[in-house]
Order: sequence, then structure tokens, then C-alpha cells
Amino acid sequence: MRQAARTLTLQTPGQGLHEITREVCGWAYGQGMSTGLLTLFCRHTSASLVIQENAGPDVRRDLEDWVAAVAPESAAYRHQDEGPDDMPAHLRAALTGVQLSIPLFDGRLVLGTWQGIYLFEHRRRPHRREVALHLLGD
Repeated sequence: MRQAARTLTLQTPGQGLHEITREVCGWAYGQGMSTGLLTLFCRHTSASLVIQENAGPDVRRDLEDWVAAVAPESAAYRHQDEGPDDMPAHLRAALTGVQLSIPLFDGRLVLGTWQGIYLFEHRRRPHRREVALHLLGD
């Protein structure tokens, strides 16, 4: 059994789904393992990780609109230390999650035909985000 780890650093332009599939798959493939399990962990409380369709951009826009409706900006939140998008960002991250696990078969991540890996930025302004990658396998 082998393991490999890396921190992927990303600069987001602001709110939205930012696809990281190419970077993650390329790194996993480069580890030379045949079978295993990749864990991705977002090291933030106002951004998250999701696997979602990467073919139709309307899917991403609809998902962004849905989380904005479920956790809207509001003056009613007590926590607004960094502005009105602060608490909604925490709620959106809690709803969508900060960790993913993806199997590795035959040296490649087992994603479906239309599945992509996304960092979901929930803050309006650009941020530097870190995603920890850990691959366990052989």
C-alpha cells in the first residue's frame, strides 16, 4: 500500500463553481497507482467541494442560483464579520460539504461521463483556496 499527498492551491475569481477536474485527475494519474481511493478536503469554511455535471453550463448556474436561494444574504444573520456574504457562505459550505472520496481503478479516477470536480466558492470576492489531496492505493 502506498500513499501520496499534495495541496492544490487555487485562486478563485469570486462566487461560483470552479472546475478542478483536470488538475486533480492529472495529479492522481501521475502517482502511478493502479487502484486506490482519493480523498479531497477543502481547508475552508466558506468554500466547498462538489461533483457535478460538467457538460451543460446551465446545471452549474442553476445550482449556484439554488444555493443562493436556500442560504440568501440577509441582515438577519448575527455573524457578518466579513460582510453580508459571510454567513451565507458558511451555510452554503455546510450544505454542500468540504470532502469528497473518489475511487481509482486502472490508474484513473472513476468519474462518470459527465461528472466534474468543482471547488464551490461561496464568497463574492476572489480568494486563495487550498484543497488537500490524499491518495491511498497500489
